[in-house]
Amino acid sequence: MPTPTTHIRNFCIIAHIDHGKSTLADQFLLKTGAVSARDIKAQTLDSMDLERERGITIRMHPVTIYHEQNGQKYELNLIDTPGHVDFNYEVSRSLAACEGAILLVDAFQGVQAQTVANAFLAIEANLTLIPTLNKIDLPHARPDFVIGEMEQALMIETDDVKRVSAKAGIGIEELLEAVVHKIPAPAGSPAEPLKALIYNSHFDTYKGVVVYIRMIDGSLKVGQRVKMMRAGREYVITDMGQFRPGMTKVDELAAGQVGYFTANIKNIDDVNIGDTVTDAFKPTAEPLTGYKEPKPMVYSGLYPVNNNDFEDLREALGKLKLNDSSFTFTPEVSDGLGFGFRCGFLGMLHREIIQQRLERESELNLVQTAPNVTFEIVKMGGEVIQVHGPQDVPDGGGIQEFREPIVKISFLIPASNIGDLMGMCTDRRGTFVRTEYLSTQRVILVYEMPLAEVIYDLYDKLKSVTHGYGTMDYEVIGYRAADLVKMDILVHGQKVDALSVVVHRSNAERRGRMILKKLREEIDRHLFEVSLQA
Repeated sequence: MPTPTTHIRNFCIIAHIDHGKSTLADQFLLKTGAVSARDIKAQTLDSMDLERERGITIRMHPVTIYHEQNGQKYELNLIDTPGHVDFNYEVSRSLAACEGAILLVDAFQGVQAQTVANAFLAIEANLTLIPTLNKIDLPHARPDFVIGEMEQALMIETDDVKRVSAKAGIGIEELLEAVVHKIPAPAGSPAEPLKALIYNSHFDTYKGVVVYIRMIDGSLKVGQRVKMMRAGREYVITDMGQFRPGMTKVDELAAGQVGYFTANIKNIDDVNIGDTVTDAFKPTAEPLTGYKEPKPMVYSGLYPVNNNDFEDLREALGKLKLNDSSFTFTPEVSDGLGFGFRCGFLGMLHREIIQQRLERESELNLVQTAPNVTFEIVKMGGEVIQVHGPQDVPDGGGIQEFREPIVKISFLIPASNIGDLMGMCTDRRGTFVRTEYLSTQRVILVYEMPLAEVIYDLYDKLKSVTHGYGTMDYEVIGYRAADLVKMDILVHGQKVDALSVVVHRSNAERRGRMILKKLREEIDRHLFEVSLQA
């Protein structure tokens, strides 16, 4: 018998990277008996090897736990979310499946750039926030100071902040009570026609596509015929269940619950994240709004080292796209590298993780071309085209205006590093917007800057300028005209398209010399002259 909506709470944990989301999720599993103390391992919900090695969450992982309070049994559906700026899209997807969020802040590091960004995402989605201070048992924790920062940056009442230690298990019971009391129950009704939101999916070799759903209205049973509203296809449910934390079968899911189903869906493209599932015979009138499509910001070519692996690479990319809808790919051909794909990513970490997942999960050897961003070009006739790579740039004579993407970027840094950071931003053609003081020691600096300058090595430079204490968060605000040029590299008079880049005219010579220097070291000596030109 499904749990009535009054006893269901759907929530997620949002925070900056490394503030203890996955550890807190482990404590919830332990305290509610979902996992025994013998079976628990660090980051139980992080199922990918890559997540364990790097200690970061890449995909969100749902889990259903049961908590008893005053003799009543509550079903709590927790969605663990990533904290890194590149996976912001995953966070917005999980917020759509929840009514509330635990906003977690480290008691030593305090409010960070992603904390602010994720908190505003949750406030925009009308979620009830439970502000929580983690790691209060650390000898160098500064709880009162950090709560002051939370009040200043996020307008949070100081009395509402819960104090916990996810590692030591302090304050977890009180936090679970706050989840039950503060977060509202889901609003849907089991009597209405079936309406469910697809918020994730993954591919299983034996079952086909496993679809993750959040039930809004109605109920779902095995054998029921359902329709995906956007794709317009119909399927019969063959298996369904909840993650407790492993996949556990149930006979029925009703309004407010979170679970999964399989329906012999063999084609990956038939499942759209953000789509609405409804009953094929008694459909709901209006589909859910779904998600706004994420826009890839960084493009890079992916080529198999062995050209015979092209089809294997295509299949591997298709499977990856299934549970990462922010990733895009289209086939392309390069003179030097043969057949491959032009792939779009949300950022540099996203690009690195996709490459590592491909190499591990499908055992392919890959070559990646230099990353670049999408440019806009106004041709002489007034036609505006989007350019995803240097090879698509028309000849100089046909270009009226060259535009590049601009981002609004917030740096959260120690006040002592303001001068260094401003110098770094000026070197990268940044325009100062404003300064906000969180406290006497910490400050938010806001700049507008070309995205191409951000993806190159800004994050590494920020870490070295602020000795590891600085964090950043950015959003794309549009395109602006700039003095950009396409730089080609010639080896022995032949153009190598994989090495072409689009750069600002002022940086062209420096970047060109840098590439040639590297090539000179890499190309073996010949008995004749090999000229290198940029």
